[in-house]
Amino acid sequence: MKDILEELESRRSVARLGGGARRIEAQHARGKLTARERIELLLDRGTFEEYDTFVQHRCVDFGMADQKVPGDGVVTGWGTVNGRKVFVFAKDFTVFGGSLSEEHARKITKIQDMALKTRAPIIGLFDAGGARIQEGVAALGGYGEVFKRNVVASGVIPQISLIMGPCAGGDVYSPAMTDFIFMVRDTSYMFVTGPEVVKTVTNETVTSEELGGAKVHTSKSSVADGSYENDVEMLLETRRLIDFLPSNNQEGAPEWPSFDDPGRYDESLDTLVPDNPNKPYDIKELILKVVDEGDFFEIQAAYARNMVTGFGRIEGRTVGFVANQPMVLAGVLDSDASRKAARFVRFCDAFEIPIVTFVDVPGFLPGTAQEYGGLIKHGAKLLFAYSQATVPLVTVITRKAFGGAYDVMASKHVGADVNYAWPTAQIAVMGAKGAVEIIFRADMGDPDKIAAQTKNYEERFLSPFVAAERGYVDEVIMPHSTRRRLARALAMLRTKKLEQPSRKHDNMPL
Repeated sequence: MKDILEELESRRSVARLGGGARRIEAQHARGKLTARERIELLLDRGTFEEYDTFVQHRCVDFGMADQKVPGDGVVTGWGTVNGRKVFVFAKDFTVFGGSLSEEHARKITKIQDMALKTRAPIIGLFDAGGARIQEGVAALGGYGEVFKRNVVASGVIPQISLIMGPCAGGDVYSPAMTDFIFMVRDTSYMFVTGPEVVKTVTNETVTSEELGGAKVHTSKSSVADGSYENDVEMLLETRRLIDFLPSNNQEGAPEWPSFDDPGRYDESLDTLVPDNPNKPYDIKELILKVVDEGDFFEIQAAYARNMVTGFGRIEGRTVGFVANQPMVLAGVLDSDASRKAARFVRFCDAFEIPIVTFVDVPGFLPGTAQEYGGLIKHGAKLLFAYSQATVPLVTVITRKAFGGAYDVMASKHVGADVNYAWPTAQIAVMGAKGAVEIIFRADMGDPDKIAAQTKNYEERFLSPFVAAERGYVDEVIMPHSTRRRLARALAMLRTKKLEQPSRKHDNMPL
């Protein structure tokens, strides 16, 4: 028996070394942790239960029969994050560059199936060079099996992808179908075709970082939801994100003990909105002052910065926040901001996370670039997402809510349950100057008359009371009481039930 146990321990030691000490040192020299080191940091200490430690590939072509490493380039298993169960797979760059083989894919799909069966989140750590070329179509088939499970799990369990090195070719499509993607600056990149192929086909000379680095995907393409300085920071922030997310679509938003008074007033909010309606202010200040203990996890902070999305807590329970940002483009809605917010709203709705929307929007961004780029369809995505949502929706209009953007930003008309407005709110078809120039076009030659009509329009329409008279705003509230009002509204809406008509699926404007 002792010999058998010693052999087991010996085999485990070999498997834990992955590609060997030399390749582990090379991984560290690049500023990267190994797959197992990453898992140890991500999960609670001592909770990782590994699956398929000794699996090896079955390829015999191109000399592969003599190159076998236990684990076959991916570490899989489950553990806990702050006591909550999660499944994880981490590609091991020290073994065949982390490339995907048939058996490698089978290890991943086994974990995906277990995560779905037990209704727990799954986290993928990517650091790999794509498909294992020696296996040909068998590797491609493996990708397809992984992709299919990504789709089946979508909206059922949270799926998170951490890009911690190269992620190229077929490897990029699995992360693309997950809920959140995070990258490490300077050491991770994603692209379908690499710089060499780009050079051959289009004659463009571009580096991996320029083609698919963290800066590109967080600020330009919107593929990634955030980026971090190194592996350690990313893994710690991922643990923080997991705390905000439910384990599945039926469990409901998680709750943690909170020591922040839900009825807390913040007098500074009474002066947050400037007297000058054209002067910006930071909407994140409002979010930080209403969430529990100022804890806000922003999603896609570097992309479409005129829209803010992210998670916070009120009375210990996770809430999704969507807010126009007056500091950037005056908080206007454009194609990028609409898509960013629509995807976030749909995630929250899929996982029963209540949504709070802060509105300060002067309208949609005009111009040929926006119209040619499909602003109509992209704006409709956000309208569709809010209209389809069945989770509690609470809206607060802090200042401007003009034109069609008023409707789109979780208005009462598209299904919001509770709509508040600050006394500074201005709800109208458009600003006073533009409205008066249209209505009183015949008087444009008389500046005094135009000035009087502008003042009259401002007094009549640029206030929350016209909307309140019609019930489109449920209450005009004092800014300092916003946290208390949100807490009470969300508590009241916890039992909300809303059934949508039966259908196979919707046809949202993609």
